[in-house]
Amino acid sequence: MAKDTEKLIRQLSLISYLMAERRPVTALEIRRDVEGYSGMNEDAFARRFYADRSELDALGIALTVEKPVDGVAEQENYSLRPENFHLPAIAFTDRELASLQTALSLLDGEFAYAEPLRMALQQISWGRPSPLNAPDQGSIALGITGSAGGHELTSRLAKVETAIFRHKTITFDYYTMERDETGPRKVDPYHLLFQGGQFYLLGHAHERGALRVFRLSRIRGKVAYATKAEHDFRRPTDFDPRAYANRADWQFGDATQEAQVWISDRIGWQVERHFGRFGSVAPAPDGGIVFTTRYANARQLASWVMRLGEHARVLEPEALRDEVAERVELLAARHDGELELAPEGPPPGALSASANGAANGHAAAAARAEPNEPKREAQIRPERFARLVTLASVLIEAGRKGELLVADEVCEQLQITEQELHEDVQVLNVVNFGGGSYVLYAEVNADGMIEVDPEPYSDNFARPARLLPVEAKALIAAIDLIGDHLPEGALEGAREKIVAALGVDPMEQGLQFARQGADDSDVARVVSEAITGRRLIRLEYYKPNEDQFSERVLEPYALINGREGWYVATFDPNKDAVRHFRLDRVKEIEVLEETFEPRPEVDPSADVEGWPRTGEVPASRTARVWVSPERARWAREERHVHRELTDGSVVVELSFAGADWLVREVLKEAGDAAVLEPAEAREAVRDAVAKLRVVR
Repeated sequence: MAKDTEKLIRQLSLISYLMAERRPVTALEIRRDVEGYSGMNEDAFARRFYADRSELDALGIALTVEKPVDGVAEQENYSLRPENFHLPAIAFTDRELASLQTALSLLDGEFAYAEPLRMALQQISWGRPSPLNAPDQGSIALGITGSAGGHELTSRLAKVETAIFRHKTITFDYYTMERDETGPRKVDPYHLLFQGGQFYLLGHAHERGALRVFRLSRIRGKVAYATKAEHDFRRPTDFDPRAYANRADWQFGDATQEAQVWISDRIGWQVERHFGRFGSVAPAPDGGIVFTTRYANARQLASWVMRLGEHARVLEPEALRDEVAERVELLAARHDGELELAPEGPPPGALSASANGAANGHAAAAARAEPNEPKREAQIRPERFARLVTLASVLIEAGRKGELLVADEVCEQLQITEQELHEDVQVLNVVNFGGGSYVLYAEVNADGMIEVDPEPYSDNFARPARLLPVEAKALIAAIDLIGDHLPEGALEGAREKIVAALGVDPMEQGLQFARQGADDSDVARVVSEAITGRRLIRLEYYKPNEDQFSERVLEPYALINGREGWYVATFDPNKDAVRHFRLDRVKEIEVLEETFEPRPEVDPSADVEGWPRTGEVPASRTARVWVSPERARWAREERHVHRELTDGSVVVELSFAGADWLVREVLKEAGDAAVLEPAEAREAVRDAVAKLRVVR
């Protein structure tokens, strides 16, 4: 029998024994009566029992230890309180269970934690109609699903997750984009953050002696444990991961400087809604607002200011104001006349870390786009311990009712193979309470049915076990990814109940999903109400491409998330077409009394695999954009490279439907990019630069 299977049987038998005895027992009794310990000598038992206690404690199953007055270890008494194993009952409403089911159906097979999420929902819906069997919710779609993206990155995420869980120091090679070099790192991993479609590791870097942020897609090669010790470090008690999930791009690093940026009345409301949480907002004396924000990266803040065009200018500090002015002039110079390019060809050291990094990025993208990959393939499998406890509860419930289970349905329910089911049933059949009393006996017969004979002491497994850390994280992460964007949904209420039952917020202990885009919760609630009631909505909508406001009366069908935030998918009767509107650009919204009949030909999520994930809208034109050597590494990672030039610069291709969108993308590069073609797009950048010069 494999060692990991022996350990599972031993740990489950220990739990069964302690809960069946319902009294404190000594180590000598445990060694004598519990399956897996009896054949050990004293030293081996001491080591195994200590290791098993530590692992169970890490799973959230804490044994109570009563020490004698004289402190003799052999006389310690051990017990397991029911509340330390069983999950407290959670009084979910039908709406909350339906919302949780919707979360699973939207994320299953793509979410990096899809299978732990499925296991968690089995636990928390105990005694209620399973949300896994509820009808699908068709009024929401996800372009951003929290996918790890490819087998290599998925394996890396699993290893880092385990290291955080076990407090193990890890080593890996890391590609640093700013320095264009790869080097070894030794890190105490504290927390994972999902932001902007990427997973990041927050941890103490031994080389720097400080906290650093590592993007998982830039880790090269194998992630390994630094030592063979059971634990290597303790996370500092003052570490607060929430601070990292609430940072703007320009605040990553040591944000020690402060800037004041004037924003015009025209978009002040939008900046306050979208970016207000990254600083403070006050009225400007001459109209508009003043946005005050701390920053660590001057270029990133300059990039943001330039993308806002003539509606923003830096007031303070002078150095940042001068940098923006210099970058505007650089942008103007690179669009004056014809841009002279270096000869085509690979730059020196083209097969360096940056080239390898780009190759890895393209491989990950290809893995995400593989059309034949089965949708239901789980990305990260939960610990087998959780699976066995869940299976035990399913089998015991059926046995008590005298029902046969269909093996294929159980495999589907738990997302396991037929072989895994047979192996798990064999393990559970030998889990015992000591003295020959077993938890259950189950058998998969030749007809594919499971017969179960539960034992009297199976009561101890007749309630759901506590969520393992990975399950709790998966559950809360799914809620945080979707937010309260479900029509008739109640994910926020469900989240509060789950955290109350666990006694801790899992997002503070290993994984955090940052909010996607602006704070659009108020608009989302109104849209959800309209979708549910099939009522028309009236929007006052800002179109940045044209710098204009428009009023629309629309039929709302669904909410969809994408790279830049959440959208409402609608049918516009005036345009006779499906249209998507970003929630953070909705200045005012009103639900009208007039209702509408859903149009059967409208599929609001038909293109969810396209522009919501790629950021590129369907277009008939392609622009070629030069990117400077200083920024080419980032372009290789994110864009399709058309040409490599000998000075290290690149020419990338961007699909675009409107020149205004392309102009904003070029402005965002803060002088490090220039449109080569088409000519009218290059002219549009020149016009935008002329407006920037006026406000500087």
